Amino acid sequence: MTDAFIVFCACPNHSEASQLAQAVVSGGAAACVNIVPAVESVYRWQGKIETSQEVLLLIKTTRDRFPLLRDLIVKLHSYDTPEVIAVSVEDGSQKYLAWLGGNIAE
Repeated sequence: MTDAFIVFCACPNHSEASQLAQAVVSGGAAACVNIVPAVESVYRWQGKIETSQEVLLLIKTTRDRFPLLRDLIVKLHSYDTPEVIAVSVEDGSQKYLAWLGGNIAE
């Protein structure tokens, strides 16, 4: 087990996804963000089934920086209830994990 997290966050468009990615990396809450375009999401919202085209962020952070990341996303995201789901990284390349931990501002 590591202290690394991957956080999923869906955005309504590429512009917002890019702005959010820049904000969390420059704000020291994440070391890296992958922007995955053209994700189709099917979800229940206010009692109805909805389908939307979204842009998915895969955000690399650490357990210690997750609260800052979550707060930045909630503050900057245009959705009333933004997706902020953290998944623990069980294992990985030691060199990459060291890079991740060394590239998050304290």
